[in-house]
Amino acid sequence: MKSALPLIICLLITTAIAAQPSRFILKGELDKINAPIEWVYINYNVNGQAINDSVKLVDNKYIFSGNIPAVTQASLRIKYKEYGGGNGVSAFNSRRDFAILFLQPGIIAASSVDSFSNITISGSKADDEYRKLEKQAATFNAVLDELYQKFADARKSKDTAAMQILDKKIDSTDAVANEKVYGTYVKENPTSPLIIYALRNWAGYDIDPGKIEPVFKSLPASVRNSPDGKDIEGKIAIAKKTGIGRMAMEFSQADTSGKPITLSSFKGKYLLIDFWASWCGPCRVENPNVVRSFNKYREKGFYILGISLDKPSAKEKWMKAIHDDKLNWAHISDLQYWNNAVAVQYGIQAIPQNLLLDPTGKIIGKNLKGEDLEKKLATIFHN
Repeated sequence: MKSALPLIICLLITTAIAAQPSRFILKGELDKINAPIEWVYINYNVNGQAINDSVKLVDNKYIFSGNIPAVTQASLRIKYKEYGGGNGVSAFNSRRDFAILFLQPGIIAASSVDSFSNITISGSKADDEYRKLEKQAATFNAVLDELYQKFADARKSKDTAAMQILDKKIDSTDAVANEKVYGTYVKENPTSPLIIYALRNWAGYDIDPGKIEPVFKSLPASVRNSPDGKDIEGKIAIAKKTGIGRMAMEFSQADTSGKPITLSSFKGKYLLIDFWASWCGPCRVENPNVVRSFNKYREKGFYILGISLDKPSAKEKWMKAIHDDKLNWAHISDLQYWNNAVAVQYGIQAIPQNLLLDPTGKIIGKNLKGEDLEKKLATIFHN
C-alpha cells in the first residue's frame, strides 16, 4: 500500500514525465464531504492484467501514479473509517462512493465536492470526451434506471409476466441508446481518444460483424493495431464464426459427474446451447421459459445443453440451481467463471445467451428468449 507522496517526489516525477510518456499521475482532492473517508482505491487494466492500488487519504488529498500504454478506463472508490456511529455513513453506496474516469499519460487532477462520485477531472482529454458521452446518454440511463427498478420490484413479487415485458423494454432501450449515442459518436469521431470505449458500447455483447467490422476497418491503423483494437478485432472474428448460418464449433467439457460431453454427440437433433450460471439473476428468471419449451418439444427431438459460467468453488450451487429450477437436460462446465473455455471460444460476454442448432449443427437462431424461443420451435416442429 502507498501513502500520499511528499511534494519533492511529486516534482521529480513531474519532471520525468517527458522521459516516460506512458506514465500518469492522478492527484485527487475532496471538498465539503462530511464523512470519515480513510482509503481511496483505484482499479484499471494494463494489457489484460488487473491493477489494484490504494492510498490513505491525507488532508483530504490522494495521489496515484503508474504506467499505461494508452488511454485506460479506471474506477475509483472509497472506504470509510467506520460505519454508523451517527456519522451519516451506513454502507458503501455506488452512487455516492464510486467514480469512473479515463486515464492517459500525463498529470490528471480530480476534485470531488459534496460526495466522492461528484467528481470533476482535468488533464485528460479522453475523460472530457467521456463526460460528453455520459451527458448524451443521461436521458436513456434515467429510463433504464427506472426499468431496472421496476424489474427488481417484479422479481421480488415473483411477477414473471411483468419481468418478461420489462426485460424486452430494457433490451430495446439499451439498443436504441447504443445506436444513437455510441454509434453516432464512433462514426463522427474516428480519431477520438475514446473511440475504443465508444465502439465497444456500440457493438454490445452480441456483435453484429456486418455493422461493426466496416467501421472498425475504417479507423486509423494506430487504433486497430493497439492492444484494445486487436481485442475488438478478435471479438469480431468470433462473432463471424457464430453467426446464423455458420456451423457451430466443436467443443468438449465435463458434465456434473466429470464425464466429457462433446457437441458432436448431439448431431441429428435440434439443440439449444444455453449459457447461464447459478449466480445470474436474469438467467434464473428465464429458466422457467426454457423449461416450458423443453417439456413441450422434447418428445419431438428438441434437446438442450446447459453451459454454466459458475465459479471454481461453486459446484454445489451450480448443481442446486439445476435441481431447483428443474433443468432436466445435459449440463457441462469447467467452473472457470467468465473464463469458461466454451464461453471464451464462442465470445460470450454476457448471460443469458443461447444458440439454436439444427440437426446438422448449423446455427439457426441466437439469443431466443421467452416467446421468441417458443415461436421458433413451433415453426420448426410444425413444419
